[in-house]
Amino acid sequence: MSNLEVLQKSPLADIAALELQPSETVLDWGKTLIVAPHPDDESLGGGGAIALLREFQKAVVVLVLSDGTLSHPNSVKFPAEKLRDLREREMLAALEILGVAADAVTFFRFQDRSVPDADSPDFKNAVERCRDYLKQTAPQTILVPWRRDPHPDHRAAYSLLKTANKDSAKIIEYPIWLWEIAESADAPRFGEVTAKRIDISRVTEKKQRAIRAHASQTTDLIDDDPHGFRLTDDILANFADAYEVYLEGKNE
Repeated sequence: MSNLEVLQKSPLADIAALELQPSETVLDWGKTLIVAPHPDDESLGGGGAIALLREFQKAVVVLVLSDGTLSHPNSVKFPAEKLRDLREREMLAALEILGVAADAVTFFRFQDRSVPDADSPDFKNAVERCRDYLKQTAPQTILVPWRRDPHPDHRAAYSLLKTANKDSAKIIEYPIWLWEIAESADAPRFGEVTAKRIDISRVTEKKQRAIRAHASQTTDLIDDDPHGFRLTDDILANFADAYEVYLEGKNE
């Protein structure tokens, strides 16, 4: 089944038919936490919302779960620790563009592709770590990847924050890989969530600059790993619209 066929069987069947919510919609979120499984997910999935929140002078905090070191696992120029530091610097630069200061960003540095999920022996400890973080930051809304986004770290991110969220912050989900590699079981089901489009046209340019700040993922900056990851133009086209899509669970 093609990706298009998958989404045709979901509430995202016709994005253009979704009512376009005004930029001011994010004002209802209050203090917002955006959870990024990897450095760059925050800009791809929520860069517009982050920029809007900051323009409206709303507090934003960012939690980065993994170290992102498997994007170029065979690079000699950028071994794991050096790549981790590079990706964290890129993320801080991207967030500065969006209006978020470095002291609002926390890096947990779980191993890339090994963010603890419900089947991991260290899931309970990871949940407690997230719970402590939520107590410290007290967000009113949590933006987290779509619960079945087709990447293990993205699914684990949802599971961790959903379990840790004992103070009833609103959870809103954002898709990343759903557009590219979804299978039928990954897509939202009718009645499961409400899909919304939020107008980010006033900050689209900021979002695109933030995405480009992740140069290790969007350019040939790391040129010594032929199997290294890169966000191609086709992939980036999924994040070039003047709106962002968010999913809210019916029972959240």
